[in-house]
Amino acid sequence: MFFKPTMNPARRQLLQLLGASALLPTWPGLSLAAPGPAEAPRLVVIMLRGALDGLAAVPVPGDPAFATLRGELAPTGALPLDGFYALHPSLPTLARWYAEGQLLVLHALASPYRERSHFDAQQQLESGGPRPFALSTGWLGRALQATGQGGVALSPALPVALRGAEQASTWTPSRPGPADSEDLLARVQQLYAGDTALHAAWQQAMSQRDLGRMAGEGAAGNGFAALAEQAGRFLAAERGPRLAWLESGGWDTHNQQNNRLARQLAGLDAGLAALRSALGSQWARSTVLVMTEFGRTARPNGSGGTDHGTGGVAWLAGGAVAGGRVLADWPGLANRELLEGRDLRPSLDIRALQAALLQRQFGLGRAALEGGVLPDAPRALEGLWRA
Repeated sequence: MFFKPTMNPARRQLLQLLGASALLPTWPGLSLAAPGPAEAPRLVVIMLRGALDGLAAVPVPGDPAFATLRGELAPTGALPLDGFYALHPSLPTLARWYAEGQLLVLHALASPYRERSHFDAQQQLESGGPRPFALSTGWLGRALQATGQGGVALSPALPVALRGAEQASTWTPSRPGPADSEDLLARVQQLYAGDTALHAAWQQAMSQRDLGRMAGEGAAGNGFAALAEQAGRFLAAERGPRLAWLESGGWDTHNQQNNRLARQLAGLDAGLAALRSALGSQWARSTVLVMTEFGRTARPNGSGGTDHGTGGVAWLAGGAVAGGRVLADWPGLANRELLEGRDLRPSLDIRALQAALLQRQFGLGRAALEGGVLPDAPRALEGLWRA
């Protein structure tokens, strides 16, 4: 008769834990590099995948062609900004930040991309290249690598934007398994105490575990708001990263745009509020960029939505941002002023905004940008932060 050998339960738990520990993320700034001084600026970049309709998120009631052009897609109850521009009513947090002078709206901007493929447009925006797939690494990844810093993407896979940085990592919430018990962890620590290399690796893993727990404390539920809160906790931690990447999908509103976009923007607004709360005192030195791959058509389609367009909107927020204004060379919405008779014509290059962020966050000069971090970029926008 064949007898199946049994395994001691404690040994089984030990093997499970060792396997799990091998999958723990390598946190930038914990042992590979110093995270930087506590007063270092923080940067959060939020990618809205699917192409946000900028004319819905930031309507322009002051343009005489706006109401007729947008028709039923012109949001009711828009939150006025300056008499010309407004905010969608699902964005009360952003409206409050604008009133506080901590939100800068950039309208009618785009990357150099002029086709209508989400995949190609996102690759070009994240890589910072002159065209899709001209570069395989990201504009943030190259900056991190050039300065020896680390960053984290709160996403299952490393986005193109952070590729090229040895100390860029990803983080997603995980549920502790049966092996994650304090008693077992203590026994493994004892087991590794006599081996220098294993002890150092174990200490790093436990530091990562503790940082992850700190980030997760107080984050209620799932979704973008919970991840945004965790990102804020990571950046506020003394040994946490100084750069975080977040992303949100579902912005491709070809049909039933009004209801869908109201929910999407409300979720974004709640997430940004959670991010600021979690950053705490670090909000004063933080910058948050919200961007999307391109805008949408100025005219509605026949399905109560909009199709892929060109000019769009971005937001820059933070305690040091010189906000309370809209930065735009407004091109107008009359038919003769639309790009190809259908799109908001872009008048700002988003790479000029990216260049300014790289200069502030990493101290990179024009030569470093032109030398490979952001090649062929226009001159950086000025006056985006208070002195």
